[in-house]
Amino acid sequence: MAKIACIFPGQGSQYVGMGKELFATGWGQEVLTTGQRVLGEEFIRILLEGPEEELKKTIYTQPAILLTSMAAWRGLQEAGIRPDYLAGHSLGEYSAYTAAGSISLEEALRVVRRRGELMQAAVPEGQGAMAAILGLENAKVEEACHQAREEGGWIVGPANYNSPGQVVISGETDGVQKACHYAKELGAKRALPLAVSGPFHSPLMAEAGKELRQVLAAVAWQDPNVPVIANIDGQEVRERSMIIESLVRQVSGAVLWEQSIRLLGEQGVDTFIELGPGKVLTGLVKKILPGATLINVEDSSSLGKATCIFKGE
Repeated sequence: MAKIACIFPGQGSQYVGMGKELFATGWGQEVLTTGQRVLGEEFIRILLEGPEEELKKTIYTQPAILLTSMAAWRGLQEAGIRPDYLAGHSLGEYSAYTAAGSISLEEALRVVRRRGELMQAAVPEGQGAMAAILGLENAKVEEACHQAREEGGWIVGPANYNSPGQVVISGETDGVQKACHYAKELGAKRALPLAVSGPFHSPLMAEAGKELRQVLAAVAWQDPNVPVIANIDGQEVRERSMIIESLVRQVSGAVLWEQSIRLLGEQGVDTFIELGPGKVLTGLVKKILPGATLINVEDSSSLGKATCIFKGE
C-alpha cells in the first residue's frame, strides 16, 4: 500500500510574506498568534513585511520557516491528510518533531530561536563558509575535502548530502575555497559559494551544539506519534530518548538527506508533501526518487490542490 511522507524545509527557503494566506485562515491565525506571543510583534512584522535582509538573519529565518511550515501542517490536518512518516532538512527536523507531537509549537519556536542565536554566534563573520559542489559523486567530494585538510590543516567537510550530484561542504573559509578547487580538478561541474552567515553542519559548530544540549534538555519531549527520519543517520526516530542526542549531533554533523529519502522509498513511501516555503526539497526528492508523487503546500492554492489530489477530485 502506498505511503505518504511530509517533509519540512530548512534555511534558504524563506521569502518575505511566506505563509500569509495560510495565516489568514482560522487554524493559521492560531499558529500566527502563538508566534506573536512567543517572539513578539516585531518578528511577525519582519516575517510578513520584511525587509528581506532582516528575514535572512538566522535568528529570524529559523523560527519564521518553522511557523510557516506549521501553518501548512495544520492546513493538511484540517483536510484530513495523515502521513506515515515525517522528515525535515536541518531546521526542518524541528518542524517534523513539532508535527509529530514531540514538542509544542511554543517550545519549538523558543528552541529554534536560541539555536539560531547559537549558530550565528559560533564562528566570527568571515571565518567560515559553505559551498555547493555540483556534478560530482559523494566519494570524490569527500576526497576533495580530505585533500584540503591534508594541505592546510583546515576544517572542511560535507555538510549536506542533498541529492545525487549535489553535496554542500562547510568549514573554515580557506579550507572551503581549497576544497572547491580540488573538487573542480576531480570533475565537479560547478563549485558555488553559498550566501550563509556561518559554516553550518561542520565541526566549527561543536560549541553551539554543547550549549544547544542544555536548551533541548529543558524541553518535555514526547515520543513522536509518527516516525521521524533523523538527519544525522537517516534512520527512524520513534522514541523521545533518541531526540536530543540526534539534534545535538545534527548541528555539527552532515545532513544525510539523500539517504533519508532513499530509506523512505524503501519503506514504501511514494508520495512526498513539502510543507512550508518553496519547493527546494521537492526538487531534491525528484532527483533521488524520480517516480515519486510530489506535492508542496505553502499557500491557499497549493493546499487546495493537495486536498483535491487526496480526495480524488
